[in-house]
Amino acid sequence: MSSFLGLAQNESQYTGIRTVVLDAGHGGRDPGNLGTRRYNTVERDITLAVTLKLGEYLREYLPEVNVVYTRTSNKSVTLERRAELANEAQGDLFISIHCDSYTQSSVHGCTSIVLGKNHGDENRIALKENAAILLEDNYEQRYEGFDPNNPMSFIGLNLMQQTYLNESVHFADLVQKQFSIRVKRKDRGVKQQPLYVTSRTAMPAVLIELGFLTNPEEEDFLRSERGQSYMASAIFRAIRDFKAEKDLLVADAISKQHREDDKSPDATKPNPQNDIKEPSLELEKTSPETGKPAEPKTMKENNPDLVLETKAEEGIYFAVQILTLSSQKKPNDPIFKGRKDVGVVEESGLYKYYTGKSKSLNSAKATAREMQKLGFKGAFVIGLENGRRISAVDARKKLP
Repeated sequence: MSSFLGLAQNESQYTGIRTVVLDAGHGGRDPGNLGTRRYNTVERDITLAVTLKLGEYLREYLPEVNVVYTRTSNKSVTLERRAELANEAQGDLFISIHCDSYTQSSVHGCTSIVLGKNHGDENRIALKENAAILLEDNYEQRYEGFDPNNPMSFIGLNLMQQTYLNESVHFADLVQKQFSIRVKRKDRGVKQQPLYVTSRTAMPAVLIELGFLTNPEEEDFLRSERGQSYMASAIFRAIRDFKAEKDLLVADAISKQHREDDKSPDATKPNPQNDIKEPSLELEKTSPETGKPAEPKTMKENNPDLVLETKAEEGIYFAVQILTLSSQKKPNDPIFKGRKDVGVVEESGLYKYYTGKSKSLNSAKATAREMQKLGFKGAFVIGLENGRRISAVDARKKLP
């Protein structure tokens, strides 16, 4: 099992991102979705191409990270085996790459999925991705009666992943930010779905939907060498930033690689280390629900019982994110184990609870260790800027 706890009790023992498991969705006799059917290329081909590009970027630019693939060719791999490979490798991060589909060809955009249950769309993605089980030999015995078409089968799926939900959501946020800002794709947000493959991995896990192959423009983009390079670059940058935050908690200095300003990339070959120029095919990056960019906000107006600082929130601070939940909690809720200084930021319908706000990184690191000893295993240091959540790396750059 992975020891991915965000911080070691002994900081000389590195517990950051050492092994990343890359899972190209579908494969073999499971083609995934067929897109517009204008091409022979289907989901399994695009997910593999992007996964392999991502692995190449990791090996070139983060050679200290071990890359493990669940498949490197067009072969069938059961959902059960994908999770087993991740756990056997003692992965610190599991990324499953997919392409979406819908009945309306106008629907487009990128989504990152973490484990949970979203009643808003009746778990559409989970039903689609879990259905791969039905193509496997002896699936009735292999999955002990799990029926991807029966919502009752989803109960209990999230037990193993609950420990890692906080960090899974954080990494998913980083992925969506890169898709939206760097590649100018429509951001459909971070969602919770009861996914079998992520439920069985003992590490932070995210399933990424690169876009809709049923949208002709998006399908053309994802089939292209340029589009695949851009999407792989975006995911790489999210991994790099996630790793940099982990490194920041172990060492008191940010590596030169992460301090240097980004340089302009070669326009003909996107460099994942640098900013990516906007592709010629630019899709809107607004919220599908409101038509406007989603803005994180505090919950003070929604839950007056949760005491949040107002004027004191002005400025930049460090804090420790201890929980990510889909519901609001009062400050005296037992889930906080007696902490009195709990704050919260709402982002995309998820409530991210933090504590230990401070101007000192060392103080925040000490609070993170304290929170982990209290049982918040996924606790990690974040930044706050005027009440909004930013990365710890960005907070350190901005603080004197």
